[in-house]
Amino acid sequence: MLSVNGVEDAAVAQTGFEDFGDDSYREGLSILLGSLREEARLNARGEAFIHQRIVGYLGQRLQVEDWYRRHPEIADEPIGAPLIGLGLPRTGSTALSMLLAQDPGVRYLRRWESSQPCPPPSTVRGVDPRIPPDRGEMLGTRYHIPGDAHGPMECHDLMALSFASHLFQSLAQVPTYSAWLIDDADLEAALAYQRRVMKLLQWGEPRRPWRLKCPSHVLWLEQLDATFPEARYVMTHRDPTDVILSVAELYADIIGSFTDEMDRHEIGRLNVEHWSLGMDRAVQFRAGGADDRFYDIDFRAMQADPIGEVKGLYAWLGEPVGDEFEARMRSWWSQAAAEREPSQRADPAEFGIDVRRLRPRFAQYVAKARRWTAREGEQ
Repeated sequence: MLSVNGVEDAAVAQTGFEDFGDDSYREGLSILLGSLREEARLNARGEAFIHQRIVGYLGQRLQVEDWYRRHPEIADEPIGAPLIGLGLPRTGSTALSMLLAQDPGVRYLRRWESSQPCPPPSTVRGVDPRIPPDRGEMLGTRYHIPGDAHGPMECHDLMALSFASHLFQSLAQVPTYSAWLIDDADLEAALAYQRRVMKLLQWGEPRRPWRLKCPSHVLWLEQLDATFPEARYVMTHRDPTDVILSVAELYADIIGSFTDEMDRHEIGRLNVEHWSLGMDRAVQFRAGGADDRFYDIDFRAMQADPIGEVKGLYAWLGEPVGDEFEARMRSWWSQAAAEREPSQRADPAEFGIDVRRLRPRFAQYVAKARRWTAREGEQ
């Protein structure tokens, strides 16, 4: 794995540009590269894949800055008040984001542009070469992203442009980087750069309200609020004991393809630590006066009546659900239900997870979630 200067030089050689913009990304990049060298125990496939990914993100930064240099008016693009989906992973948030993406009047981060935002989509004529002809990239033993190339993606790739993203710990065992990410990383700078890229993505397109989604945002809600002060949030909920093991298994499936020395107990510990902290921070943020900016959806309610839950969300937003939007949601849900694979449950002991000790870690959140998801008349 190369040094910071080494990967930067590789990106410069690929693009011919030299301006990376604000250099706050270099701290995270340096810590990530050190963690990859000293802790990840990557195999040859892992080294090649992750090196290519890092150089690719740097190359995109170079291109973003070049577009801004040639078109400074991009900075004047208004982002407005996005609706941001967050919460524990595996809580139905992906299905919700896919349903929301059926609204023809909104803008979301499309899968094919998430890791390659340049060139701005509005400048491409004909079929965009970034759109994969098939289901796209497989990680581990299966696809961990929606199959639709035009479907919504999470914010991880945009945050990875600043090397402050949960994405990297899902690819490799990087505990030093993971600890820095939740304790010391400048997430406000990373999210500000995400906003900068979002302006580039919508430049030249009709202006539509953004729909974003990233479970990890629960870890830095204060910084998210500073970046998107007008944002509103939709938070999905599920019993954490049904979630953490599933996330750990997902990590292991991906990481296991990039190393021959995987530590499942470390993966379990990492996910318990990060997601319990995220829930604590979400409870604290909401208690600080932000509760009225959240709409809450329980996983079971989403499974029972997905269209009804979206209609409830839109009523809260003060926006209509048009006939086309509803028809597209029903079509997508029917197709997704037919294609859904049966879930498999790993053994908690494989990841060093004791469910009895897990519950107290999330007790405060579970109590709050029960109240948050209670509809009028159920209080």
